[in-house]
Amino acid sequence: MWEVIKSVLAAFLGVQREQQRLKDFEEGNPIAFIVTGIVLAAVLVGVIALVAVLAAG
Repeated sequence: MWEVIKSVLAAFLGVQREQQRLKDFEEGNPIAFIVTGIVLAAVLVGVIALVAVLAAG
């Protein structure tokens, strides 16, 4: 699972190597990448909202 998280984070940042991207597409489970991406996106939005609330008041 750690490999999936690392791949999704690298894709979020746009720094994933082509070799790793190809490996993910060939060997990875698409559902794991989709779920991980949705969860990490929700965490990112939550962190941004928390920072905004703390900064505002």
